[in-house]
Amino acid sequence: MSDFLPGLEGVPATKSAISFIDGEKGILSYRGYPLETLAENSTFEETTLLLLDGELPTKKALNDFSQQLKDNYRIKYHIRQMMRHFPHTGHPMDMLQTAVSSLGMFYPGTECLTDANSCEDLDYVRNMTVNIIAQMAPLVAMWEHIRNGWDPVNPKHDLSVAENLLYMFNGEEPDPLMAKIMDVCLILHAEHTLNASTFAALVAGSTLATPYSVISAAIGTLSGPLHGGANQRVVGMLQEIGSPKNVESWVDEKLKNKEVIWGMGHREYKVKDPRATILHKLVEQLVAERGGHLDDMFDTALKLEEVCADRLGHKGVYPNVDFYSGILYSEMGIPEDEFTALFAVARSAGWLAHWREQISDNRIYRPTQIYVGSDMRDYTPIEER
Repeated sequence: MSDFLPGLEGVPATKSAISFIDGEKGILSYRGYPLETLAENSTFEETTLLLLDGELPTKKALNDFSQQLKDNYRIKYHIRQMMRHFPHTGHPMDMLQTAVSSLGMFYPGTECLTDANSCEDLDYVRNMTVNIIAQMAPLVAMWEHIRNGWDPVNPKHDLSVAENLLYMFNGEEPDPLMAKIMDVCLILHAEHTLNASTFAALVAGSTLATPYSVISAAIGTLSGPLHGGANQRVVGMLQEIGSPKNVESWVDEKLKNKEVIWGMGHREYKVKDPRATILHKLVEQLVAERGGHLDDMFDTALKLEEVCADRLGHKGVYPNVDFYSGILYSEMGIPEDEFTALFAVARSAGWLAHWREQISDNRIYRPTQIYVGSDMRDYTPIEER
């Protein structure tokens, strides 16, 4: 009998050529390219194509892909109408999971998914991929207006994914620096090996469920606070602390009570998450651009990182990607409960890359279990119980 490893920690579940992590050295790469290089030089569209196809695209291929995305920004009328009937108090992740799942009803084309060898239609795979990635961001931005009783802002087809996302949120052309920061945030969140939501996508994909169902399963998994919901909680935590002068006593109290410090620590990394390092630099760039002033949350976050390094660094607990992303999203005027939905917008690229990898050499997931229940026993009639 095999050993039971809670959470399947360290158990290889698939082979993949998409991304790589070295948690001891703080390395994350996509298709062999360091994340830092992509964040500095690439775009979300180019990084998405890299994840999907395995190579950096030619200029023509990238232009064609970007145009395909822009051509698919618009959301069908009936989906918008459906969203208007959602409860206005509904969480953006619940909205997104429902809306993405419904796309399969409005964009049919599942004839490819019939047996293990039938998903070789590259046009089908590409069309489904483009449609989902193009529509994730508009759905999230539309919900912010719809839930407040407003008509959503129509997308602009001359804008990138990051630019259009901010435009649809705010109704005005985004500041170039903020658009660049959003683009980098999308790159950083696009992929991260076999995390919980990606594993959910693989399991769903292995059954030959539609890509809409695959992404819906992944969104549901990402919604949990132990996975994608932490960035929202980080902002609430920093607001609770209130000021850098309160950090030390706050941390000591949390550690005394063995409570979670959100945004600190990651199962994969024993050093600072490389994504957190990049986001930290982006916050500093924004501070410099604004003449040294930013929300007090940043000063509190810097002090919190310093104190946690002193108290927890020996345990390999350092900031993860959630620690600074929420600060940046707040500066963009994005509500806290939308943060995880933005995570999903970015991660759709990685999910679909893994979906494509899965169906290219598919075998349905069917792990086993260790039974710890009762031995065989006799049934007692209800009159005798």
